[in-house]
Amino acid sequence: MKLALIVLVVVIGLLIVVEIALRLLFGFGNPLIYVADPQIGYLLAPNQNVRRFGKRVEINQYSMRSPAILPERPAESTRVLLLGDSVANGGWWTDQSDTISEMLKRQLEATRQYWHSRTSQESSGEEKNSPSSPISMIEVLNASANSWGPRNELAYLKRFGNFHAQTIVLLLNMDDLFGAAPNSSGVGIDRNYPDRKPPLALWELISRYVLPVPSLPPVKKEAGDLVSINLAAIEQVKAIAQQTKSQFLLAMTPLLREIGEPGSRDYERKARQRLSDFVQAQQIHYIDFLPIFKAESHPTGLYRDHIHLSPAGNRVVSAKISQALKKELLEMGQNRR
Repeated sequence: MKLALIVLVVVIGLLIVVEIALRLLFGFGNPLIYVADPQIGYLLAPNQNVRRFGKRVEINQYSMRSPAILPERPAESTRVLLLGDSVANGGWWTDQSDTISEMLKRQLEATRQYWHSRTSQESSGEEKNSPSSPISMIEVLNASANSWGPRNELAYLKRFGNFHAQTIVLLLNMDDLFGAAPNSSGVGIDRNYPDRKPPLALWELISRYVLPVPSLPPVKKEAGDLVSINLAAIEQVKAIAQQTKSQFLLAMTPLLREIGEPGSRDYERKARQRLSDFVQAQQIHYIDFLPIFKAESHPTGLYRDHIHLSPAGNRVVSAKISQALKKELLEMGQNRR
């Protein structure tokens, strides 16, 4: 009896140690949780701050992967709204500081600091013809979630508005052109979209890696031309940007296999051409990252897997978007003089 009690105490002690280790070292027991939404499909639950596998993830009050914000843009700030899927979001595998939005903010902030120094020179009489900007703060809001497509992003924009952003950036990847309609059926069932915290870190480990994958409810296959439907959603995002007097920038990252061999599949090449024709007809400022990634000396290093980007890939994307926005931000600064 005494031996059994000792064994029981030792086992319980070991379980407690494993539980604590799983929580502290890996973040098990504290996954990001989601909420279902009839229009958007699903969102990351608001007001989360977790650490998973050493990566910090912060979700604000509007389900953005961003710090808490004021709903009204401060008068002397420049605000960019980034809409996207897991590429923009970064997922649990990307630390908050390495997301595209945070990198973009730092790059635009460097531009702001440059303008500020030139403004100081101008005011001291050292330079008379420098562009000046009273912009005192840069905000890049990251409204995104894993597997979102243009229709999820449009629904989010309709629900919450653009938060008075001067620029809206819609970041797609190739698969988004074939994205399905918003659907919340997997929330709380799919292990990647939990709607509550697990009772124990051990339980999350077992349910995620040991137990069979739960069956998801069948989703009726959507009829119609998905590329056309998603292009129409992008057009609506552009229309909202115009209505709110926001600049609109569209960008798309390729799949890893599109960069080398075997390259894009035939249906992807056709969709890419349709997008190219669409942005020309709509006069949309568009960045296609396929030729940009191909020009990199080690393009495979830009990826974490076949679709998601590494921090190096995020730097390339954020730098190119920053270059595209600098001219617009400079014009804003000149208009405020």
